Formats: sequence, C-alpha cells, structure tokens
Amino acid sequence: MKAQQSGFTLVEIAIVLVIIGLLLGGILKGQELINSAKVKNLANDFRIIPTYIYAFQDKFKSLPGDDAQISAHIGTTACIAADCKEGNGNGVIEGAWNAAAGLTPEAAQFWGHVRFANLAAGPTAISDATYMPRNSVGGRLGVSSMATGQPQITGMTGTYQICSAAILGKFVKQLDIQMDDGNTATGSMRAITDIGTATTVTAAAALATTAVNDADSYTVCMTF
Repeated sequence: MKAQQSGFTLVEIAIVLVIIGLLLGGILKGQELINSAKVKNLANDFRIIPTYIYAFQDKFKSLPGDDAQISAHIGTTACIAADCKEGNGNGVIEGAWNAAAGLTPEAAQFWGHVRFANLAAGPTAISDATYMPRNSVGGRLGVSSMATGQPQITGMTGTYQICSAAILGKFVKQLDIQMDDGNTATGSMRAITDIGTATTVTAAAALATTAVNDADSYTVCMTF
C-alpha cells in the first residue's frame, strides 16, 4: 500500500502568496513614506533659512553673520567671547556656505547669530560638534551671499544661496519638482556632483536631470 503524500493545496499556496504580497506592499509603502519624509525635511531647510535672514534683518537691520553690532543687538557680551564674532557690516555674508566652523567666515557665524537671536535652534558654541548644521540625510547645509567667488553653481543668480550636500539623486529630482521647475540644470534650484568633504567653493556647472542618477549623491543649491 503506497504512503499518502502530503503537501499544500492550491488554496493554501494562494493564501501564502497573498500574504507575501501584502507584506511586500507594506514594506514598499513604508519605504515610500520614509523617502517622502526625507524630501519634505530637505525642502523645509530651503524654505526656513530665508526666514532666518528676513526675520533677523527686520529685527536688527543687519544680516546674520555680517552684523557688526550683534552683541549690542542681543543684549549680551557673549558674542565677543570665543563662541562668536562681530561681522564687518558690509551687507554681505562672506565665506563659503560650507566653511569649517570658526570665527572668521561670516557664513559660519551666521548660525551663531541666528541662534543667539533666538531665531533658530542649535548650539552657539563653535566647539560643539553639531554647531554646523546637517540636513536630514547627514550632508552639510549652509548659506552665504552670492558675492564674487562664492557661488557654488555657475550661472545661478540671486542675492543669497542655500546649499545642501550628500542628497541622493532620487531625492534631488523630487526636490526640484516640488520646489522649482523640475529641471536640475535651470531655475532657482540646481544640482551638481556632490562636493564631499570640501570646505571651499569651486564653482561647477549644473547637471541636467537626465544626468542625475538615483543612487548617486549630489549637492543642491537654491538662490533667492
């Protein structure tokens, strides 16, 4: 007498496949939500930094980082101590947007000035490892004027530039669609190959959207 073989029925196999499909769908949807949150946070950086500048100007009639009277304006001598420095008051936020933390670059002092003025959260001590801000994907984030020698991307115009580094190509494309014209080589937001750990500005030409690879990292700049 032959032994009876056991196995899954077609109905059981179908149920297993449905469950696997639901799990995969949930994972993919979850990843999509995570990616959307990252893009939203990256976009928020570009939106909120101009408000720091305008609010500071409205309050003190000076530019953060460039303010020559910051100590008087914030009512303390903290800004003439080791953690802060007065700007030269020439109406330009000088230095590279991604300058190393220090007393000289106004682009670095920008963050101390807006924090001392209670416009932005974050440490005021330059010695703090988190003094220079990072975006939601861990890349450098900064702002400077578009003065001679300071623009990161050639051909862009405006008074100020905000740049954010180490952004994956798939996020770069979404950012440009969400905030500009959908073309990473034109408009007020453009992208270049990621600058890595460089702390000086070497202007580069923007990349067309078709040249932006989803898995590669880029630096995105917006002018205003």
